[in-house]
Amino acid sequence: MLLRCAVQVCHVLMLVLCMSAAEDFDWAKNDRSSSFYYGTFPAGFSWGAGSSAYQTEGAWDKDGKGMSIWDVFSHKKGRVQRNDTGDTSGEGYYKVKDDVSLMNELKLNHYRFSISWPRIIPTGIKSDHINEKGIQYYNELIDHLLENKITPIVTLYHWDLPQVLQEKYGGWQNVSIVNHFNEYANLCFEKFGNRVKHWITFNNPWSIAVEGHETGEHAPGLKMRGTGAYRTAHNIIKAHAKVWHTYDTQWRGKQKGLVGISLSGDWGEPVDINNQKDIEAAERYVQFYLGWFATPIFHGDYPQVMKDFVGKKSTQQGLGTSRLPNFSSQEKSYIKGTCDFLGIGHFTTRYITQKNYQASRTGGSYFTDRDLAELVDPRWPDPGSEWLYSVPWGFRRLLNFVKAQYNNPMLYVTENGVSEKMTCTELCDDWRIKYYRDYINEMLKAIKDGVNVRGYTAWSLLDKFEWDEGYTERFGLFYVDFRNKNKPRYPKASVQYYKRIISSNGFPNQREVENWKRRATETCSASNQLLAADPLTSHMEMVTEIVVPTVCTLCILLSAIFLMFLLRRRN
Repeated sequence: MLLRCAVQVCHVLMLVLCMSAAEDFDWAKNDRSSSFYYGTFPAGFSWGAGSSAYQTEGAWDKDGKGMSIWDVFSHKKGRVQRNDTGDTSGEGYYKVKDDVSLMNELKLNHYRFSISWPRIIPTGIKSDHINEKGIQYYNELIDHLLENKITPIVTLYHWDLPQVLQEKYGGWQNVSIVNHFNEYANLCFEKFGNRVKHWITFNNPWSIAVEGHETGEHAPGLKMRGTGAYRTAHNIIKAHAKVWHTYDTQWRGKQKGLVGISLSGDWGEPVDINNQKDIEAAERYVQFYLGWFATPIFHGDYPQVMKDFVGKKSTQQGLGTSRLPNFSSQEKSYIKGTCDFLGIGHFTTRYITQKNYQASRTGGSYFTDRDLAELVDPRWPDPGSEWLYSVPWGFRRLLNFVKAQYNNPMLYVTENGVSEKMTCTELCDDWRIKYYRDYINEMLKAIKDGVNVRGYTAWSLLDKFEWDEGYTERFGLFYVDFRNKNKPRYPKASVQYYKRIISSNGFPNQREVENWKRRATETCSASNQLLAADPLTSHMEMVTEIVVPTVCTLCILLSAIFLMFLLRRRN
């Protein structure tokens, strides 16, 4: 009895400490956005949320699934924070109906998810074996979404390459991957295309190329400075184009669907808008990021500034040819125009200034090829990921850049959201509410500017495995208790806020919008109570090395005082 009382007291104390820590961050002081625009989105605008297979499914070795490069990478000690893996993650593989019910709660129009290539083709090679249990899982997910009037938007590749293709051929470094990817995509069109009408070939190929093959932060963990990223990107662009043509010639007539690609891009703002070198550096930043993939797909070749700068640096190194590969004239015409819609993933902005890097004969890198420096305003809010600062006005500028550069294509925002790296559990996520409010409002302004945005995907539906950061960062609208074997989900305040944006199709008027946050905060209090009722151990992963000993010491002292009080009463 005494022990239970002491544990309950400690639990309450921990929750109090969590709430105190959360109050230290004040977004309102750093609001640099322009005036808020009250208005609604066009009729038929699609509201959604997203996820990816490796980050949410778990079941990494169940029901015939093959190994992916992320299975192998995360199992190597020291590659991921706290040596976390996606082995179980949120157990989405077993929670299809539960998670679709969460989407219904949000009143989502669409759900964006990815198919795990090794779950349906374990080796990545179609002629080896097709895993029918994997096909069955995605069939059930798609059918359940449609039964609930939620449109599936399906990503074919969200980073989990079959490990056999990496070991046998070198993965995305080998041009043979283009045909293997096309066979996999063709199988997906065959099995799911009668119900899926929105296909995304790749999610954020910039990260696949740079973080997977230049810095080694992501799977497969290669550090091929100055060459690996460019070669990977080259093969990804070819693979995307081949899959688009396969769909166009074999499936479009009967399935009537669309094939696009999801590109991520930060906005680059010149440090000095009156300095021509800074202006050029800022555009170079965006071209080396978003334009690297978008320009070949829309115009047939790499951005001229990329060809110029990588070529110049390669010459300075004494190389006979540029480290940036060339497309043949036939390839250029084959790639150009292979995009029915463009997905945009956007999270943050950087200030950019000119900075010269002298290429050495020992080698260059993607980062030094650009001749620029990235800066951030220390006043920008940054509650979670170290790279993610809230700069809403950059979103509108990026969307207008896409409109101008690529003849105003049909756009879907495929990723936008904010993380948290809190010392404790906090479901009343007012910083996320403000992030969504301001970024979605900037998107509305971009639509008023004439940008052709058709839908928005909040990132993400659930807390999940955050790649090399493991479970130390959380992007979810719904909190997932990873320490509980049942992986229960709890709504954060942002769930109710986003739901009101969806039901109103925007921001109808000032009075109503100002009430949303208050109502959302009221609902999250009940969720906090549910979470607090869980066993104490289910929350321990949210407590940092500094907080744990402090709380433990306080609990011991409190327990001792409590025991002394009881002993005195008995005497």
